[in-house]
Amino acid sequence: MTVSPALSTDAVPTDAVATDAVATDAVSAGTVSTKVPGVWSAAADGVSTSAFDGSRVRVVLMLDIHDGTQQEFLEAYERIRHRVAAVPGHVSDQLCQSLENPTQWLLTSEWESAAPFLSWVNSEEHLDTVQPLQNCVRDTRSLRYSVLRETAGVHAGPPKGADEQLRAAPRVGSNIVRHALTFTVRPGSEAAVAEILSGYASPEPRVDDATRLLRTSLFLHGNRVVRAVEVRGDLQTALRHVARQPEVRAVEEALNPHLERERDLDDPQSARRFFTLAAMPAVHHVASGGQAAAPQRIALFYPVVPGAGAELARLLARQDEAAAHAPGNPVRAATVFHRDDLVTRVVDVAGEPDEAPAFVLALRGAAGDDGAAAQAGRLLDTAAAGLDGPLTDHRTLLRLLAHARMRPLTDRRSPAS
Repeated sequence: MTVSPALSTDAVPTDAVATDAVATDAVSAGTVSTKVPGVWSAAADGVSTSAFDGSRVRVVLMLDIHDGTQQEFLEAYERIRHRVAAVPGHVSDQLCQSLENPTQWLLTSEWESAAPFLSWVNSEEHLDTVQPLQNCVRDTRSLRYSVLRETAGVHAGPPKGADEQLRAAPRVGSNIVRHALTFTVRPGSEAAVAEILSGYASPEPRVDDATRLLRTSLFLHGNRVVRAVEVRGDLQTALRHVARQPEVRAVEEALNPHLERERDLDDPQSARRFFTLAAMPAVHHVASGGQAAAPQRIALFYPVVPGAGAELARLLARQDEAAAHAPGNPVRAATVFHRDDLVTRVVDVAGEPDEAPAFVLALRGAAGDDGAAAQAGRLLDTAAAGLDGPLTDHRTLLRLLAHARMRPLTDRRSPAS
């Protein structure tokens, strides 16, 4: 089970449990090599984020509830817990109260894997289900983990899932969290929105000694905006810091008249719903560990056949991982963001993307393997992209790349730490 936090109205509301919903700002800093000036290097070599490794997921939610609302909170939990238990992929949860402080509670839940959890926590169903708890909650802090090992007591029976194959090795990576936000604007307002999102003042990147805003990249595809952020340290702490910045508030207010989904940032419930439904989590990130002089960052918005978003995200993740160290691959890092049938990849490319479209699209397998080509062709809305050739054809891949490539609005970095 997960619960959205109750936030003050000066904060951009986020679902701290699992949406990690991004306060819309211009934050950031890329990774600049301290060894070779001006040369970019991947933050880590390998897969640092993956929702597709099959690991069970443990969610830990720390709650601070209002004084005197303990019984009300427990009764609200009793009313909704069986609804949550019926969510596909949910295994169990436990509600605990602090021994020392009666306003501090802990809610832990276990899920079969990350995919069903992310689908649930970013849904309207989740928002509606946990609504009875919101009046009691003063603040929350949420953490999510993959289960790597499980040890039972000597006199206990085998642990649940003992027959499962646990992931053998930990993921590698640095202390960087990635997340994206996506929303649509009213047709005809794209030029005004592009001006707003490319010309605002950046907020202060330093949050505290442990947390820093690193990078914000904004893109436009038709009337859809995608904003990808990178944070070193704690994402929720960074987003709450950003939400208090006057530069960010001004941008949000300027965007309001142009949004297709209306919101009221002075109403915590309205803002929470908007940002939860706009959240597009990072489901896979891989870096090659290679170096390149100032690789360019691009974003690709894939045309997806209805109902095929999750399968396409898995395919792209698998292709990215397989091609990470392939000769001739210009992709230095790639992040797949996914929710429902929305799939976006943010890619750092050394050189011109048109020179290696199969790598840049994460369809290299499709270019050399008929099975992968058939799978990609089944998941992509080729008619919407105007494709009339097979995905094994170089010209067809160039046409898909041109269709999927988003217009960059801004790519801002904080000074290298």
